[in-house]
Amino acid sequence: MASPAKRARTDADEAALQARVKELEAERDMWRAKAQGSGVAFPATHWPAGKPSLVGPPAYPQYDQSKPKESFLAVCDMLIDEVCAELGPGYEMPEAEVAWARRMLNYNVRGGKMNRGLMVIDSGVHILKAKQLPASNDTIVRFAILGWCIEWLQGWLLVADDFMDDSKTRRGQKCWYLHDDVQKIAINDAFFTEMLVYKVLKRHFSHLPYYAQLVDLMMETTFQTECGQLLDSICANCTLEELTLERWTLIVKYKTAFYSFYLPVALSMLVTGVRDPAAFNKAREVLLMMGVYFQAQDDYLDAFANPEELGKVGTDIQDKKCSWLFAHAYHQHGTEESRAMLANHYGKCKVGSEEELGIKDLYRSLGLQELYAEYEANTMAKMQEYRLEVEANGLPWSVFERFFELIYKRRK
Repeated sequence: MASPAKRARTDADEAALQARVKELEAERDMWRAKAQGSGVAFPATHWPAGKPSLVGPPAYPQYDQSKPKESFLAVCDMLIDEVCAELGPGYEMPEAEVAWARRMLNYNVRGGKMNRGLMVIDSGVHILKAKQLPASNDTIVRFAILGWCIEWLQGWLLVADDFMDDSKTRRGQKCWYLHDDVQKIAINDAFFTEMLVYKVLKRHFSHLPYYAQLVDLMMETTFQTECGQLLDSICANCTLEELTLERWTLIVKYKTAFYSFYLPVALSMLVTGVRDPAAFNKAREVLLMMGVYFQAQDDYLDAFANPEELGKVGTDIQDKKCSWLFAHAYHQHGTEESRAMLANHYGKCKVGSEEELGIKDLYRSLGLQELYAEYEANTMAKMQEYRLEVEANGLPWSVFERFFELIYKRRK
């Protein structure tokens, strides 16, 4: 006779199986309806008749993998053309507003290092290769489209972040909101770009069985990032004693690591058929560690990198940011004298002022440059320890190795 525990496991397994059968039956019915030309997947929004996206995704151009950045940028141009072409017939937008959208997108989402977006393609190709599966041109283009969904997510977050932080430069040019004809319109532009991400997903993936999982992942990651932004923004109301290393870790995990590191790989995993939660959990663990390290780099470069090389002017000291450098200087390695100096000037001085330069000198005198070098080396060592665990979950180590190579000891 089976034990109560075994019977409970059996009942749970049977319930899970029945739920999966229902999912498969629903998917079968959807595809059967589409094959028979009947039914509309989204009847409430299947309007107006002239909306270009109602005809489904277009035939994709040839993606030249020997020219990764050029081919990737070409996909961005394709997406901008698509969304702008739909604003008139689909949403009655006048030509001036369509031109504004095109200008805004070209300024804010196109360009940069594009590492997040390119990693979707790299990760997907490596996973397919490990599975000994071919990577068709359509599959590569879909990876690139998802890569641009992340880049557009990044773009709208930066537009909003720059406005809130009174930043001056971004990617070597002045922040979008600083243009005389933009200013507060930048906030609506940020929201507008966020919504375009979901328009792109619907147009190119709604006919595929994993569409709901892509939307779920994108929405969850966006919310996680907004939680991180809240943690960061509330620092303006915190005392210096509250700007601890623990708070910094929480901020960067949610504000940066999820969307910059976990999201690119998780998207490629969904497209390539990975469904085991254990594989996602292990990937998340490794990638979040990488993301925290990346933000420590960003904080270090904010203080010590050349602004021209970095592409922006560092404002962490002026803005009273809970940064890796400050947390160590005030809590872990501070003296009574150094804490008094920070209390007098941190978040109260302007970029380039004598007080700001004095805080940077304080960071040097406390040995934080050497501490950062040690932290960087330790992170590299921890990465290598993960290899067997990653491969045990059916994921190729090359995905994580490649991502880490892009950021290790970066200088901008």
